[in-house]
Order: sequence, then structure tokens, then C-alpha cells
Amino acid sequence: MVTVRLAAPPEAVTLHAIAREAYQRYVPRIGREPAPMSADYSAAVRDGQAWVAVDQGHVIGFAVLIAQPDHLLLESLAVRPSRQRGGAGSRLLALAEDEARRLRLPEIRLYTNEMMTENLAYYPRHGYAETHRAEQDGFRRVYFRKHIA
Repeated sequence: MVTVRLAAPPEAVTLHAIAREAYQRYVPRIGREPAPMSADYSAAVRDGQAWVAVDQGHVIGFAVLIAQPDHLLLESLAVRPSRQRGGAGSRLLALAEDEARRLRLPEIRLYTNEMMTENLAYYPRHGYAETHRAEQDGFRRVYFRKHIA
């Protein structure tokens, strides 16, 4: 059974490793490493923004959630490739909704690279609607949001 909790400081290294595993397959498509592969997970953990999905005592995925004045930003979500399609990603998305409600934020926003076509189908299946596309930091990004009741 997958559970979620705030990440502990020693787990920042694990988050970085999971991001590298999960995003490596996109490097040939994008032509460079996606931003989550070089993110500062130590800072995210220190700032209480990193949550982990744990199964049988092992961290198998994570989400970085950043509260903004009018929304919760789901900055990153990654699950070990060997554990994908097992519900960890859905559990982390449910956590994001719970956090948005707890913080009384009306919506969750996220973005993904347009070359990550799997994500372009994944997020709408979980109730996210595409809002726009734009180039940012040299990446072609697709932006989504989900209203939280």
C-alpha cells in the first residue's frame, strides 16, 4: 500500500535519483535534460515542499508542491519507472488536492514539456485542463490547472 508523507532531509538524494530515472527517457526527445533532473531537492525538502510516496518502506516517487497566493503549484512529480502504473502518481495527485484544500487554495497548476506526450494524456485523465502553451527557460511547456472544490 502506497502512503505519502513529507520528505525527510536525508531523502533529498533519493528524490534526485528518482527524478533522473524517471526523466532520463525524455532527454533524446527534448534534446537536453528536463528541468526536474537538475532541481534542488535539498531546498525543496528543507522548505517543506517535497512529499514522498512510500511502499514497503521504500521511496518510490515524489511530488514538489509550492503554495502560491492563488494556487498550489505542482512543480514536479516523478515515480520510479519500475513502479509506474501502480497508483503512486495518482496517490501523489490526490495529496496535492488535499494540500490545496488544507491551504484553502482554489486550484492546482502544473506544467510539463510538450515532448512528454504521456503527460499530455495523463493529467487530463486526472481532471486537469490545458490552459496554454509557451516557451519558458528554453523549454516548450504545456500548462494545466485543476479547480479544487
